[in-house]
Amino acid sequence: MDEIDKRIVRRLAADGRISMNDLGDAVGLSPTPTARRVKALEASGVITGYNARFDEAALGFDVTVFVSVQLDRQIDKALASFEAEISAFEEVVDCWLMTGNRDYLMRIVTSDLKDFERFLTERLTRVTGVSSIESSIPLRRVKGKPYRTP
Repeated sequence: MDEIDKRIVRRLAADGRISMNDLGDAVGLSPTPTARRVKALEASGVITGYNARFDEAALGFDVTVFVSVQLDRQIDKALASFEAEISAFEEVVDCWLMTGNRDYLMRIVTSDLKDFERFLTERLTRVTGVSSIESSIPLRRVKGKPYRTP
């Protein structure tokens, strides 16, 4: 990626709906070479898609909980089984395989604490191989970005 590609990525990160004309103006190119560069960035996997960002609370999801999960075994089959099961849970909006004393860190979003309790007791604790669960409720977001740009 050269400097123009980096400017394109930064500009699209700020506004994924920008027109090729305006994007070209912002990075110092005409629309046709700008569109070619965007297509090349998409083809190479740098740009993986476009989406809208939402205010979860405005959609009725007022509670965010970070949940650490430890499995009873850390073998490939157990990891794959856990990942397959939790990927079907709408409440799980982010999940990372971790190093350290916990195997996974998840961000769970629910409408309220009762909804989180239901998710925890009726779904997450029933996932095969879960050994222990630790939950943390954030008080407020200090910084939030959907991704880092060059």
